[in-house]
Amino acid sequence: MPSCRAPCPPCIHARLRALLGAMLAALLVACGSAPTRPGAASGRDGPAAEIPPDLARTPDAEPRVEPIRSGGPNKPYEVLGRNYTPETRDVPIKEKGLASWYGRKFHGRKTASGEIYNMHAMTAAHKTMPLPSYARVRNPANGREVVVRINDRGPFVAGRVIDLSYTAALKLDLLRGVGQVEVERITYEDIRTGAWRRDAAPMQAPTAVAAVAAPEAMPEPAAPSAPVPDASPAAETSDPAASPVASGAPGRALTSGARGYWVQLGAFRERGGAESFQQRVSSELDWLAPLMAVFSEAPLYRLQAGPYASRDEAQGAAQRVRDALQLVPVIIERR
Repeated sequence: MPSCRAPCPPCIHARLRALLGAMLAALLVACGSAPTRPGAASGRDGPAAEIPPDLARTPDAEPRVEPIRSGGPNKPYEVLGRNYTPETRDVPIKEKGLASWYGRKFHGRKTASGEIYNMHAMTAAHKTMPLPSYARVRNPANGREVVVRINDRGPFVAGRVIDLSYTAALKLDLLRGVGQVEVERITYEDIRTGAWRRDAAPMQAPTAVAAVAAPEAMPEPAAPSAPVPDASPAAETSDPAASPVASGAPGRALTSGARGYWVQLGAFRERGGAESFQQRVSSELDWLAPLMAVFSEAPLYRLQAGPYASRDEAQGAAQRVRDALQLVPVIIERR
């Protein structure tokens, strides 16, 4: 039968069906071959084609109090037929097991927390630690330790407790394969007191950095005692051995304030007043709640939030507090 010189409707329909079928098949193949974080089913992982110099000197992650996210990456989930329930409280977690690492295959992709994975940063993945968290990882074979920020989920292989970034594995000498490690989550208390530092030493007295406004504007707290006027530089300097009284756990005394910048919300003659005011602020500013601690510095009890890594961060937090509560924060530095 001679072929059509001008395509007739049946020919056009046949060609369109064939074209659509080919496109659909190609799409299904592409979707089926896309690598996923849990299975890592296709392609090979490994270091980057060009490794940045001096990666071994990359500083560890600097722990800071970050509120645990509600829902999202902290919701129960299922991977490869197994169910996982992430912790949603600020609790200590210690584990021993195998550590693996992941590199270029996932570099630049979103982590479970929504952040972009950087294989050259000091991060790691854990199946159930609250996101975000910080953890100390130790290689018992050589005594090396690193501090990483947990911002991803995994590894989903039996016996493995943590999946390290390329750089974290490099610093622990674990690039040759999986290895035994000891993992310990760093709690808010460890961060506030600076106890997470291996070189922790007595803190120097904090010095006043900047007063955001005059203390007279501070509202009266619903508490047994009123805040004490406390705006002079001398009054803003605390005893280096000052003991934070209660933070998330009332009645439990901490040992000292961590180095960094702190936002002081008030000073009280009675501990009950400071704690009551802390609860009031926590109920109105949930983002600030995990950052606050009460410091006992006779004869005063100071409610402070921190530590912040820079003065700018502390000033930004102070401004947010001022806008929301009409408070008058004072920024101090603990060295």
